[in-house]
Amino acid sequence: MKDNARSPLKDKPLRVPGQSIEEQRDKLFEDKLEMPALVAVFALLLAGWEWWRYFTHTPPMPRLMSAIALCVVTLAVWRLWRARPLLRSLRLALDGERVVGQFLERLREQGYQVFHDIVGTGFNVDHVIIGPAGIFTVETKTWSKPARGDARVVFDGERILIHGREPDRDPVVQAKAQATWLRQVIAESTGRQFTVRPVILFPGWFIEQSEGSTRELWVLEPKALPKFLEQSGNALSPEDVKLASFHLSRLVRAYERERTSR
Repeated sequence: MKDNARSPLKDKPLRVPGQSIEEQRDKLFEDKLEMPALVAVFALLLAGWEWWRYFTHTPPMPRLMSAIALCVVTLAVWRLWRARPLLRSLRLALDGERVVGQFLERLREQGYQVFHDIVGTGFNVDHVIIGPAGIFTVETKTWSKPARGDARVVFDGERILIHGREPDRDPVVQAKAQATWLRQVIAESTGRQFTVRPVILFPGWFIEQSEGSTRELWVLEPKALPKFLEQSGNALSPEDVKLASFHLSRLVRAYERERTSR
């Protein structure tokens, strides 16, 4: 290909479900796991080389090199072992976002525009849907369920309890902050004030809600979302859906251009 050739694509593609988590996992591997693994392989090769010298009657130091290899491999295994819980958590979160993302894609048949992994300053919004019922930020919480007992999420309109306990990081505060941020960036881009409703989805969990708890924030199992959207009526005209979707897609692509130019 000629050096002066350029891509035929005018814009970067929109982001896919779980892209921020995948990038975080890749960075974890590069920062924490890649170097220990390479050092461990090198140490094993060096020890093998010394044993080869030993069997070919070349003055060897196999015991010393084996001791060094053992120390390096032990360090690498220790770091890998410490990273296992975080890797497992990232894998679960990534799978959850992709499953929910694929589920949300079905809403396009009902006139919704679906965006994934909208990146803000120091955070990301898992999904955004824009359609007849309005604009919604969607936060996915793919949390492990207990091996036994009742897996239940309780929401009273203000607090979320998992097995009677509040999570370490309050998803209610997180979801409301995401909706506020999106409302502001859309208003700055369009000059219009749109209502943005936060939604938190817990795949695979039973959700127990008190009366009136869904006025400001929806906490749902993903399969319940289409019914809630249907019952909300029409809040946006087709023209408003196109307007908000166009400006949000422009925001996403501008971020991707800025990120790749760094």
